Amino acid sequence: MTSLPVIQTVPDTRVGSAPSRRAAMPPRHLADLDLPGRQAVVAELGEPAFRARQLSAHYFGRLVRDPARMTDLPAASRGRLADALLPELLTPVRDVACDGGATRKSLWRLHDGSLVESVLMGYRDRVTACISSQAGCGMACPFCATGQAGLTRNLSTAEIVDQAVHLAGVAASGALPGSPPRLSHVVFMGMGEPLANYARVIAAVRRLTAPAPEGLGLSQRHVTISTVGLVPAMRRLAEEGLSVTLALSLHAPDDELRDELVPVNQRWKVTEVLDAAWHYAECTGRRVSIEYAMIRDVNDQPWRADLLGRLLAGRLAHVNLIPLNPTPGSRWDASPKPVEREFVRRLRAAGVSTTVRDTRGREIDGACGQLAASAVAG
Repeated sequence: MTSLPVIQTVPDTRVGSAPSRRAAMPPRHLADLDLPGRQAVVAELGEPAFRARQLSAHYFGRLVRDPARMTDLPAASRGRLADALLPELLTPVRDVACDGGATRKSLWRLHDGSLVESVLMGYRDRVTACISSQAGCGMACPFCATGQAGLTRNLSTAEIVDQAVHLAGVAASGALPGSPPRLSHVVFMGMGEPLANYARVIAAVRRLTAPAPEGLGLSQRHVTISTVGLVPAMRRLAEEGLSVTLALSLHAPDDELRDELVPVNQRWKVTEVLDAAWHYAECTGRRVSIEYAMIRDVNDQPWRADLLGRLLAGRLAHVNLIPLNPTPGSRWDASPKPVEREFVRRLRAAGVSTTVRDTRGREIDGACGQLAASAVAG
C-alpha cells in the first residue's frame, strides 16, 4: 500500500464555523430571501409588493437576469429593483465543454475575486448540475484538487443558487445535445464541504425546491448533498424534514487509511460516520449513497472491498465507485479496470448495490478544483 502522510491538524468542522479570515460576503440577492423577504425589500423601495413576485418569476421561472428584458416592470423601476435584489454574483471566467457538448464546466469569479466551479451534465433522460458550496475547501483530503487549495470562504445562499439558475438557463437554451431542455437534478458535489456551510446550503436547497416563483421547482428527491462525514451536521440534516439524498464520501472502510485520506476521520471515526448515515436513512427513508474514489494501490485491495461489504450489508445504501480523476502532477492515479471490476464483484457478492460512476470531463480539468487551479496557475 502506498504510504500517505498523516495530517495532524484537523480543520474546524463545527456546523456554522467560519473561515479563519473575515469572509467578504456578496451583496444581498433575491435568492438569499424567501418570497415574503423579497416583498419586504420591494416595499422599502416604495414599490407594490407584487413586484417581488414579478422579479422572482423572471429569475426562477424564465431564467432571466437582465433587467432590460423584464418588460412587464416599469422602466423607471427596473434599475432600482435590480440594484436591490439582482446584483451580479457570478462573472464568467472560462467555459469548457467535452463529451460532444454534453458536459460543460464553468469557472466563475465572485465579487471578491474568489474562484468557484460548476458543471452541467446532460443525459438522455435528465440534466444534472454539480454546484459548489464554498470557495475552496478546508477538509484537506490529499487526493482532491480543491482540498489542496484550502478554504477561502463560504458561499452565500444566492451564490450557490445562482450557479444552478445559470446552468438551468444553459439547459433551456438547448445547448446539451440529446438531453431534455430542463435542469432536473442538482448535486452539491462541487467545491467545498456542503455541511460546513450548513445554514446557507439548507436555504439554497429550499430555494431550489420551492415551486416557482419562490424557487426553481426541483424535486427534493433530485437533490444530493455530499459530505466527508461531519457527524453533528448529518444528524441535524436528518431532522430538517427534507427528502434529499445524502452522499457520504467514505473512500476507505478502515480508520487507519481513512484518517489519512479524509482527515476529518481523526475526529469522527468510520463507525460514528456510518451510524449518522443510518440515522439519516431511518429518519427519511432515503437510501444513502456511499462515495468511494478508487485509488490505485491505496484503497482498492480485495480485503477492503470485503470489509466495506460487511459494513454495508443489509443497510439502505448504495455504493458509487468513482474512478479517480488525477490532478496534474499528482502521485494519485485511478485503479486499473480489472481491480475495479473485482472490487465491484465482491461488494455485489455481499449483497451491496454498487455502480461505477460515469467518467465525465477528464479532458476539461473535470475533477473538482482542477479548472480553478489551472486558472490560477495560468
